[in-house]
Amino acid sequence: MKIVLACVAGLSTTMMMDSMKEVIEKSAKLNSDDFKLMAIPVDSLPSEIDDADVVLLGPQVSYKKDYVESLTAPRNIPYVVIDKETYGSMDGGTVIKEALIAKRKQDLKAGEGRDN
Repeated sequence: MKIVLACVAGLSTTMMMDSMKEVIEKSAKLNSDDFKLMAIPVDSLPSEIDDADVVLLGPQVSYKKDYVESLTAPRNIPYVVIDKETYGSMDGGTVIKEALIAKRKQDLKAGEGRDN
């Protein structure tokens, strides 16, 4: 599962990415080999989005939500704006859960479309 974290310059999302990696490595249910995490500036998203499963936005770039949606919607890639408190506390566990839930919802939505 490729998760792309986007912020202004990719610096604070690198810290969040490290927190998420630590959660994955310590988890009994998650396998670090199943995840590819990358932190990038939001303006680099067009070149990194094609094989992404989920895009996570740092709260400081939430104003770019429409731009991100214009990239993710045509590709059926879910995106999540990380909550300010979650981001500020570098709560990688909560962010991983949000990414997995967003991906699962997208998968279910795509499955419903095929049934009709």
